[in-house]
Amino acid sequence: MTIERVGTFASTQLLLAQMQRAEVALDESNRQVASGKVSGTYSGYGDKTAVMEAARSAASHADAHYAAAQQASGRLDLQDAQLSQLSTLVGQVRQTITNAVANQDATALMDQLQGYFNQAVEILNSKDGNGYIYAGDNNQTPPVTVASLSDLAALPAISDAFQNGSVKTSVRIGDNQTVEIGMLASDLGTQLFSLFQQVAQFDAGGSGPFASGTTTPAQQNFLESMIATSVNVSSDITSQAASNGIRYKQVQNSMDTLQSAATVYKDFVSKIEDVDIAGALSQLNQNQIALQASYQVASQLNHLSLLDYLQ
Repeated sequence: MTIERVGTFASTQLLLAQMQRAEVALDESNRQVASGKVSGTYSGYGDKTAVMEAARSAASHADAHYAAAQQASGRLDLQDAQLSQLSTLVGQVRQTITNAVANQDATALMDQLQGYFNQAVEILNSKDGNGYIYAGDNNQTPPVTVASLSDLAALPAISDAFQNGSVKTSVRIGDNQTVEIGMLASDLGTQLFSLFQQVAQFDAGGSGPFASGTTTPAQQNFLESMIATSVNVSSDITSQAASNGIRYKQVQNSMDTLQSAATVYKDFVSKIEDVDIAGALSQLNQNQIALQASYQVASQLNHLSLLDYLQ
């Protein structure tokens, strides 16, 4: 019988188990540092899993509503700019008619009004990625059907100038909050087009045209009445712009609320899910040292012999 090594079976088994634990701990530390997450599986979070996933779902829900609100905000902002253009255009119409009355000369009036009408049609037939902005639920068709003052004058009713739908675009920006962001060309343009139509019909009628020379008393009286009409048109556009502004503010407030909610939910998830990197790095270093120490002890034990103790 040869005596070579000290009987260290139990110690060796204990050391091997310790080495395995050290290796597992080191692997886990490496994973945490690499991923930044406490665990790679739900089991690693224990009873916190359900509440963490509920918070994550709530954050995603808030983000989705925020994205919808952001899109709505952009649409309302665009409409505000175009309503401002319409308001400026109405002001120019009023000034043009006022100048004709003041100068008793409407020679260029119809050409100027045709230009303003073209601008109005261009605004009301504006498009974005989803279709015609002011067409409501008929947004694949231009909402304004006429292209000239003569066409407008020939219509039996001003409503015939529009073929937009009747349902305005709405956006859901919360579980219990839907905002109507759409506007219809017929709502924005009816009074303005009515003014254009009245002038065009007068020009084509027995008291017209506004061709050349000094305006007649009938023409003067008519144009003076159109100045008052233009004031009403301007007031209508201003009212539409104010309503648009109120909805814009509502959407902005909702965006602030949704963003705050999403931040709270994400912070909550982060506190459960994310590791303290500084702490994880420190633990990684400790686990490396522990594993190295286990290897060193194993090496020493592996070479230990009874002969080392015999004199």
